Amino acid sequence: MAVAGTSLLGARPAFAQSKQIVVSNWGGDWNDRTVKFIEAPLLEQKGFTIVRDLNTAPQRRTKIVAEKNLPRGSLDVAHVSIADAYFLKTNDALDTINFGKIPNASDLVKEVTTPFFVPWLFSTWELVYNPQEIKTPPTSLAELWNPAYAGRVGVTNQHYQDYIQMASLLATGKLHDFEAAKKKLLEMKKATKPKVYESHQQIAPAFKSGEVWIACNYRARGLQFQSDGVPVAVSFPNEGAALQTFGAVIPKRAARKEEAYVYLNALLDPKGLAELCQVNFYSPASNKVKLPGALGAKISYTPEQRKKLLAPDFDWLAKNDAAQLEWWNKEFV
Repeated sequence: MAVAGTSLLGARPAFAQSKQIVVSNWGGDWNDRTVKFIEAPLLEQKGFTIVRDLNTAPQRRTKIVAEKNLPRGSLDVAHVSIADAYFLKTNDALDTINFGKIPNASDLVKEVTTPFFVPWLFSTWELVYNPQEIKTPPTSLAELWNPAYAGRVGVTNQHYQDYIQMASLLATGKLHDFEAAKKKLLEMKKATKPKVYESHQQIAPAFKSGEVWIACNYRARGLQFQSDGVPVAVSFPNEGAALQTFGAVIPKRAARKEEAYVYLNALLDPKGLAELCQVNFYSPASNKVKLPGALGAKISYTPEQRKKLLAPDFDWLAKNDAAQLEWWNKEFV
């Protein structure tokens, strides 16, 4: 990264006069690890000042869309899911990425790359459960509707789209039937009375205390919980698992776009990304990243599982996001 960063700086003398980058991201351990493995060693130690705007994904989307017609926006880079990137692109709020300005982007996983989104990490939506309480590993999403687990099912509020897709998949075999999903989720609400937690940081202690026995989350998060001493295991559902990709975008009115490209290049630094994946258990979106054998085996997918990896319809999600969030907040939560 030092060599690549130097070339970027050297090619643009005017850019070298500005060393500030305003970055919007989630908070919690997601941001902590971004700082530890990427921002601090690859940017701050090289003289950059990272101004962090930490918030939720809906807040981030709202800000970027609101600023798209301003002469100058407040954000240079935003961390988003690929679904959020499609939403922002649909609202004409993003720059097209010039991948030629990102040397570390020369070997990205094609399936998760778009012209307006730099992929970083990906995982799948799977069953996470307490094996001390559930002796037989669950194999179907239907277990979240099992009355035997009433009062022990956990749901994370920040993942409303993932749960809606999951319910649609269970009801119809497809990810994108909102009406079927609504009906199915109300059945869950009645059958198992799920406890709703705001985010990962809240549901992990609930698993540890025994308050929650089963939920859905990303495979990576389940493995993180496990690594942190939370009594959980992860199970790939028979119905298949929806892919989720996280990365970064440049808002249309970003004030420091050249600095944004230096930041994006740092995100994909092979060494930094490999170190990050060893503690967060996400799959790296760059084929340049080499992971140790044991870790690679833990986060990789079997040939049978690969056949069941499901790609969401991001245009559909973008168009229906507002309605989904409104329904989730009013009817499910």
